[in-house]
Amino acid sequence: MIVVVCPGQGSQAPGFLTPWLELPIFKSSLLAMQEASGIDLVTHGTISDADTIRDTAIAQPLIVAAGVATLAAMLDGKSAADAGIAGVSGHSVGEITAAVVAGVFDAETGIKFVNERGQAMAKAAALEVTSMAAVLGGDQAEVEAKLASLELEPANYNGSGQIVAAGTAAAIGELQANPVAGTRVIPLQVAGAFHTRFMKPAVETLRDYSKTIQIADPAIALWSNNGGRKISSGSEFVELLVNQVSSPVRWDLCMESMVKAGVTGIIELAPAGTLVGLAKRAMPGIESVAVKTPENLEAALSLINNHG
Repeated sequence: MIVVVCPGQGSQAPGFLTPWLELPIFKSSLLAMQEASGIDLVTHGTISDADTIRDTAIAQPLIVAAGVATLAAMLDGKSAADAGIAGVSGHSVGEITAAVVAGVFDAETGIKFVNERGQAMAKAAALEVTSMAAVLGGDQAEVEAKLASLELEPANYNGSGQIVAAGTAAAIGELQANPVAGTRVIPLQVAGAFHTRFMKPAVETLRDYSKTIQIADPAIALWSNNGGRKISSGSEFVELLVNQVSSPVRWDLCMESMVKAGVTGIIELAPAGTLVGLAKRAMPGIESVAVKTPENLEAALSLINNHG
């Protein structure tokens, strides 16, 4: 049983789209989303610098477009269901990629949705100086208690003892200076405290926007960051997508649900690497392929043939 996983913000690196644009199907898919979004995805994925593509309003559409175009190139335009892929899940903004993969909405709707999401979150992030940091190791209850004492929030539960803390930049600095015993605190290069109360203004914007789009029920299994639950209703998934902007990402529970469902292989769409790395620790024995460059497509197709 093969599933596709879709990375979130922070996984992109300058120039990561350059080799992909040599593939006609990838380029055609990307250009269609570029036109729909009004964002110069080609430039940002090839020559823009790290600071530019860290901007939430650019990073999020770029990541979703890369994932959708990667799938199109990998499956030669076929749907995930027709290609033998059994399910999909996305981390944070990757849930919009996952919605496209599952057929909840089409690529044009997906890129427009993520464009709204990125702009709304960038505006919310600009209201106060906030940040995020990964906390590695330690007892989960002790880490959560420490975060609460600093008025920080657990934004991501990534599994294997990794929690991402988010809140004011001052509080993140205090966490770095005085970490929980047995933990390491690594600051993240992001533009704000995503998946926390600081994103509430973005939720309201997206809720209004979500009422304007056409939605279908998923054609394959679709797991939500909301408790790792499998969602069979497209409208419910979109509602969760909206609320997830200010709620913690439970990627640990998504991985747990996939294991319980009998998943035997996972393919991470570009810009890949992060989720496969987490899976290797939390989903032992499950084969994986991180599709970082076109050179990885053959391995991904082989995995589908062997496990689909």
